[in-house]
Amino acid sequence: MTSFATETIGTTLVVRPLGRLDLVSAPQLRDIIASSVANGIVGVVVDLHGVDFMDSSGLGAMINGLKATRQAGGNLRIARPAQQALVVLDLTMMQQILHPYASVEEAIAAP
Repeated sequence: MTSFATETIGTTLVVRPLGRLDLVSAPQLRDIIASSVANGIVGVVVDLHGVDFMDSSGLGAMINGLKATRQAGGNLRIARPAQQALVVLDLTMMQQILHPYASVEEAIAAP
């Protein structure tokens, strides 16, 4: 079972999934991001350090979140992806759009 921890740092919501980011858990990530945007927090960092598996559903949830945050004038960034998540990003060529950052702090500070 995947769990999600959230923390607000300044004006950025940091989401920390723990477990699998897949068909079962992706809707919850989408809901967390949508709620954040609805509440006016449009800067989101998804810390993937605790994600041991990510499939296309997980990637889709992050792309959906990226679109939602950008439409609201913000952005979504990813931080600390594990090797398996990097493989998914590479295979789908999404690392150009969801550039992985080495740390949450680096992702927050990125322009």
